[in-house]
Amino acid sequence: MMSSLRNRVEKLLSLADVRLDGSRPWDLRVDDERFHARVLAKGSLGLGESYMEGWWNTASLDGLLTHLLIAGLDEKVRGWGVALDAVRARLTNLQSRRRSFQVGERHYDLGNDLYQAMLGRRMVYSCAYWRDRDGAPLHDLDAAQEAKLDLVCRKLGLRPGMRVLDIGCGWGEALKFAAERYGVSGVGVTVSREQAAYARELCSGLPIEIRLQDYRELDERFDRAFSLGMFEHVGVKNYRTYFEVAQRCLDDDGLFLLHTIGTNRSVTYTDPWIGKYIFPNSMLPSAAQIAAATEGLFVLEDWHNFGADYEKTLKAWRDNVEHAWPTLDTRYDERFRRMWRFYLSASMATFRSRHSQLWQLMLSPRGVQGGYVAPR
Repeated sequence: MMSSLRNRVEKLLSLADVRLDGSRPWDLRVDDERFHARVLAKGSLGLGESYMEGWWNTASLDGLLTHLLIAGLDEKVRGWGVALDAVRARLTNLQSRRRSFQVGERHYDLGNDLYQAMLGRRMVYSCAYWRDRDGAPLHDLDAAQEAKLDLVCRKLGLRPGMRVLDIGCGWGEALKFAAERYGVSGVGVTVSREQAAYARELCSGLPIEIRLQDYRELDERFDRAFSLGMFEHVGVKNYRTYFEVAQRCLDDDGLFLLHTIGTNRSVTYTDPWIGKYIFPNSMLPSAAQIAAATEGLFVLEDWHNFGADYEKTLKAWRDNVEHAWPTLDTRYDERFRRMWRFYLSASMATFRSRHSQLWQLMLSPRGVQGGYVAPR
């Protein structure tokens, strides 16, 4: 029975040019024979869980996962969990107001020590921009994150005295940067208590207010608004509401910048492993879903894809956290470390394989008179 399961796994992996117990960096070494049954029954959920348990290893985790994605094995071996998730997403609003704080509690409240170790000098948990104003390549995470924040501010045309809204403000770095470099005031909202506490301290003395608040409660006017890496938690049932909130919070001549991971196909649920262990109730939008949700609310002024930069960002995060594990709290045990390594490596693979994109959209309520010219 076990040899039969192994043969089935071997045949599937051969479609991705991956060998069991091979010698190449992306080959997979099985350390517990229960792996075969688990991955065949549960697909990506079983693959991730069995890695967390130490049932298999590889010299290049991101390399292996890239091979699997390019070959489409995530579609060929989906497991029963995917069907259940699809039904649950169809019947339930997984990102309702009642549920909206779950991702804050389970992911963003894990511990600021973990994120400080991983994210670098600026606590920015979204894709960096690995080139400067003149297009020259950057080789340092902190510099690349500053370049991204500056790009956002330049795209929005920030000027002293403007009032700015940050939907999903994280640890407050973007608003702090905008206030210090461009002279604006602002409001940031987050569903994470740890983020809110950190952001309030970080922005102390600046004209910035940080709120622990669901975005749907916002109803006041701003000159500009942006959202960096939060839209992935909104969910398809709420996309229209999200953009309605953004529109009602902007002056007629305002601008809204949406920075989000995107996917190539419209879906209504997330990967089972990611949903269970990393981002509960998350969902990646497609271009079609965003376009439909903004129709009649905004003029699309610019759509910028720099998804290739996310692989480089994720690698920097992974290198940082791997180096830091010995100094972090013991609550981040070996199972957690393997979970986190799988999360960052799988994310690298999705961008390397071009399954995922990173988009920055510039939206205006009534259209920019004379046209909008987007900085790069």
